[in-house]
Amino acid sequence: MPSTTIARGNAISTFYIAPTLTPAQVLTAVSPAQTFNVPGLQTTDQVLVIGYNGTQTSGIVVAEADCLTAGVISIQFANITGGTLTPAAGVYTIQVVRPENFPLPATAV
Repeated sequence: MPSTTIARGNAISTFYIAPTLTPAQVLTAVSPAQTFNVPGLQTTDQVLVIGYNGTQTSGIVVAEADCLTAGVISIQFANITGGTLTPAAGVYTIQVVRPENFPLPATAV
């Protein structure tokens, strides 16, 4: 991997992907993480779900996302209503930041 920067957690690349996801129902509050296959993701990637490309189910928000297993994204959805809701199925935009060096440093100096 080419390196032109100081080794302190710089991003070697930032890119966007748009996989089609079909989430399961979410009870009130934060659900257990749901996993989706996304080939090419690495366990060192930092992932951020930007949003659903359409109208998301009212009352559903993304609480957290990460990549703990290569090729698999884990997403926790939150239900801020009093009932059971299902997040919209379809295309989600996800930002992927791939660090140049790992593990990431604990400080900014």
